[in-house]
Amino acid sequence: MIELDRLAVFVTAVAVLIAVPGPSVLFVVSRGVALGRRAAVFTAVGNEAGLLVQVALVAFGLGSIVERSMLVFSLLKFAGALYLVYLGVQAWRNRRLLAVSDDGTPKSESAGRILREGFVVGVSNPKGLLIFTAVLPQFMDPAAGHVPLQLLLLGAICVLIALISDASWGLLAGTARNWLSGSPRRLSCIGGASGVVMVGLGIRLAFSSRD
Repeated sequence: MIELDRLAVFVTAVAVLIAVPGPSVLFVVSRGVALGRRAAVFTAVGNEAGLLVQVALVAFGLGSIVERSMLVFSLLKFAGALYLVYLGVQAWRNRRLLAVSDDGTPKSESAGRILREGFVVGVSNPKGLLIFTAVLPQFMDPAAGHVPLQLLLLGAICVLIALISDASWGLLAGTARNWLSGSPRRLSCIGGASGVVMVGLGIRLAFSSRD
């Protein structure tokens, strides 16, 4: 389907793009610092699951709707921004509860909830749709046929690389959190800071442009 040379160029280009920390990395890192390594990995998995939905939308042509429609783009953007702000406010309010657990995850934060929160942030980020719409078609081969399948394959590779990168950043952040866990006051401050970071990401997303 896709020539190996073309696939190798795609993997290299995507790896370089993803290696530069962006909003998704900051989101995962903030969760890792606040909640520990387990929560960071679950956040990354949820976030990338949301991106997989975007890949499917692009593969079947729906991504172009976001590219053309300012209304749809804006609705997605503000929904994602508001959700990030909500998570940030919650992190700030619950910052004093971060030291109650020894395994890096507060009792109130279940794996399912962390996955769901990561998924919502990932699937509601319109920039992901725009990037997939702009980048994936450049590396497919129309002459090989099965265009949606090619787009799905390229998108899945992209998401896998992103998962490895985000999870690695999250594990590093979670390790730092565990190192600081001996000081409840310091950990509370870090948890509050992670909330501020998420609010800042939400504001940044709300005022971001399509470019």
